Amino acid sequence: MAVLLAIGTQKGLFLAQAADDRRSWQVGPAHFAMQAVYAVAVDRRGGAPRLLAGVDSSHWGPSVAVSDDLGATWQEPDSAPLAFPADAGAAVQRVWQIAPATDAEPGVVWAGTQPSALFRSADGGRTYELVRSLWDHPHRPEWGEGYGGQAIHTVLPDPQDPARVVVAMSTGGVYQTADGGATWRPTNTGIKAYFLPDPWPEFGQCVHKVARDAADPRRLYAQNHHGVYRSDDAGETWQSIAGTLPSDFGFPIVAHPRRPGVIWGFPLTADGERHPVDLKCRVFRSTDAGEHWTPQSAGLPEQPYYPVVLRDAMCADDADPAGVYFGTRSGEVWASADEGESWAPVAEHLPDVLCVRAVTI
Repeated sequence: MAVLLAIGTQKGLFLAQAADDRRSWQVGPAHFAMQAVYAVAVDRRGGAPRLLAGVDSSHWGPSVAVSDDLGATWQEPDSAPLAFPADAGAAVQRVWQIAPATDAEPGVVWAGTQPSALFRSADGGRTYELVRSLWDHPHRPEWGEGYGGQAIHTVLPDPQDPARVVVAMSTGGVYQTADGGATWRPTNTGIKAYFLPDPWPEFGQCVHKVARDAADPRRLYAQNHHGVYRSDDAGETWQSIAGTLPSDFGFPIVAHPRRPGVIWGFPLTADGERHPVDLKCRVFRSTDAGEHWTPQSAGLPEQPYYPVVLRDAMCADDADPAGVYFGTRSGEVWASADEGESWAPVAEHLPDVLCVRAVTI
């Protein structure tokens, strides 16, 4: 078994491969040099992995590139694969998320963009159409903008029901559809927006990332702008699980690919600093759905440590035991082959790491 790790950075996409130990890595040259890669997805539904990369050129604008040979070659359409209709009065600024749908919809791929919009592809991620029902939602004029921009950065199709999809955005909160995207409603009960006059609004929360428990698709986890939450009822209501964490602020949250209740995060200090807590490089893991958290730092750099891990710059692979990976804004990438118990470097001195995705090949 080998593992392919896709590392999206501010200046290109790097592909790294490791053999069984997942500790010795070979990092290839940059694809899409001088283009920011905020989103990468791996689509396994067709057998061989298909890679999809959301690339952002300062000259040509945003696009989605597709590779069916593990990055040896890439295909991009001549015209923009994601574009608003003329009457929408908007332009796609960036692709923040690419998410293949379930096995029941083999050609469907979802994409979340900045500004906050959802697009749907029916041809494996080559061309996309705007989901007008969400774009025309009456709440949209009131969705705010976080420091990273106004964007849909999380798209979670329900593996048991293809008509159900959860999206999350900054700053609008969590929305979901139960009818394949015909209608959408906010589901944020229990998530706090401390920065608003009403800290418990129907929508407007600054959700940083949402993950789905692979063993129990009705269980969701959310890392908020101050707050870590769990939902046991498919997002209808949320409860805090930040109790034993050193901070409730952070960006990523990652769920184990098979084990119920196992999640990882990377806590940071509050808004004015945004550094690792106590300037220690530590991943925190919970094995009981967030009731208790334990730091994992064996092999990671000693303090003082300042780099930050962004919302999509942490992931897990589908091996057994699961590998866990994260990249930092200082261009470091770290890997664990034993579910976070120990860590080894993949790469150093890369550009800012924006996203990481791993898959066994």
